[in-house]
Amino acid sequence: MRSWIYLIVAITAEVIGTASMKLAATSSPFIGHAVMYVMICLSYFFLALAVKRVPVGVAYALWEGIGIVLITLVSVLWLGESLGWAKALGLAVMIAGILLVKAGTRRTPAKAEGEVLPC
Repeated sequence: MRSWIYLIVAITAEVIGTASMKLAATSSPFIGHAVMYVMICLSYFFLALAVKRVPVGVAYALWEGIGIVLITLVSVLWLGESLGWAKALGLAVMIAGILLVKAGTRRTPAKAEGEVLPC
């Protein structure tokens, strides 16, 4: 459970860091860059903690996919960018792909002491 919380924190930090790029490029370059670098570093740090228990493919798909969906929502709702039908369709396909990656990942069976698992 802790690894999933780390993944949620990593996604949140990535979205904040990416959104702050707009701030860095416009009104407050110093604050925007500082927030961006700190949050992106935190995002990778928590992603690294998450992959201790969450399969890397699943963690990365969720981190990147959900991050893209959320940053698109932030850009539309707060930064005034447009969302056309092609972008909306792309996001829907991305969400479907994330769900398929998650659904297609099986847990590795736990190895009992002294037991050798087949390859």
